[in-house]
Amino acid sequence: MKMLNHFAEAFLSVFILAALNLTLSAGDLPRPDGKGADMSKPVQVYILLGQSNMLGFGKIKGGEGSLEHAVKEKGLYPYLVDTSGKWTERKDVRNVRVMGSGTGGMKQFNNEWMTIAGRAIGPEIGIGHYVGQVTDAPVMILKSCIGNRALGWDLLPPGSEGFEFTDKKGVTWVHPGYKGSPERWKKGDEPKKINWYAGMQYDGDIARAKKVLSELGKYYPGAKKFEVAGFFWWQGDRDSRSAALSGRYEKNLAHLIKTLRKDFDCPKAKFVCASLGQTKEGSAGGGGKILNAMQAVDGKSGKYPEFKGNVASVYTHPLSKGGSSGGHYGGNAETYMNVGEAMGKAMVELLKQQ
Repeated sequence: MKMLNHFAEAFLSVFILAALNLTLSAGDLPRPDGKGADMSKPVQVYILLGQSNMLGFGKIKGGEGSLEHAVKEKGLYPYLVDTSGKWTERKDVRNVRVMGSGTGGMKQFNNEWMTIAGRAIGPEIGIGHYVGQVTDAPVMILKSCIGNRALGWDLLPPGSEGFEFTDKKGVTWVHPGYKGSPERWKKGDEPKKINWYAGMQYDGDIARAKKVLSELGKYYPGAKKFEVAGFFWWQGDRDSRSAALSGRYEKNLAHLIKTLRKDFDCPKAKFVCASLGQTKEGSAGGGGKILNAMQAVDGKSGKYPEFKGNVASVYTHPLSKGGSSGGHYGGNAETYMNVGEAMGKAMVELLKQQ
């Protein structure tokens, strides 16, 4: 009977999740009800990684392009304000952001219930509201990243192998594997180590995320247990500027997904990535390679059977309001909200398939 009850509870949870997803796909999110989550359940942790676009540069205050203008003048994202015009607060989703360079110290920027605060937003707002809406357990959005980092160098995951690349001038360069240094050197030359190594930012970002989780009660009041339910990845700008790194992006991204699941001991955690907003489908060059790589790892592509139903990519060009990743999309808050919502919806779809 006890086993049957567990089965019934699991079935009911999936049924409710699917029903909620259908509702959310059809219209806007409802305003938060102000209620907390069921604290008897483990916190569902979603880890956000990447570079500056994941950090978030969507301006909150100001005129055209600001979040205030989008919500209060254009009527977008109505779930972000209550009936009196004040920013809403989700008391079932915790918003945490930490940052540090390489393996250096950790600075905390956010540790509050999901709301609009500070000077700028990132995709975490849309992500948090969508995931929070379909989850009756506590949710933590945990962002650990810094700007101007390449997957093929700073964020290279453990176990990554080095490779050689011949440029247009016919010069062959050696790019190191994990923990190798420097960033590259001419084949035949003796590499001279620098005060940085391949994967140094990966190591630091992961260590800082784990530190937050090791002090769970400090970041989610009343929480005792957690599960890493998924990862969100918005990155690729710096790799797109290198023919070598953009050509290697798909291999590195597939390895990143597997390594993250291993590092956090969460083999079933879902993974959602988002492309660079300025890159159109069919584009050549580095940006096109980044987009193609992300679409290749999407479980629906069939190229990586093990990613079916647990990895999704979001094509963001139609969602971007202009500008480019290198210029943080001009600080347009709608871009960050649109991408965040799309990533959140993609995660909900993966959870529904679970």
